[in-house]
Amino acid sequence: MNPFDMLKDLGSLKEKLQAAQAELATIRATGTSGGNMVAVTLNGKFEMLEIKLDPICVDNRDVPMLQDLIRSAHHAAIDKVQEEIKARLGPMVGGLNIPGLNA
Repeated sequence: MNPFDMLKDLGSLKEKLQAAQAELATIRATGTSGGNMVAVTLNGKFEMLEIKLDPICVDNRDVPMLQDLIRSAHHAAIDKVQEEIKARLGPMVGGLNIPGLNA
């Protein structure tokens, strides 16, 4: 392969990655559990932005149940963020192998 072609491809890849990073900042996804008693909202970088708890699920006698609900809602939010990233960025990044998105 011509080294100059490789450099052109690197420039194109850099532009695609910058566009992808900007797009990630706009993604928001919420996962819920327990019949919407727990809701966790993440951004496209998988950072937790918000957690909402229905007061009915806050029972100090059953903390393990609440912990399970929070974990479940967080996992559901991760799945939704991954789906949104694939939908929005799939065509942009082509066949790149992006860790965490190869489900």
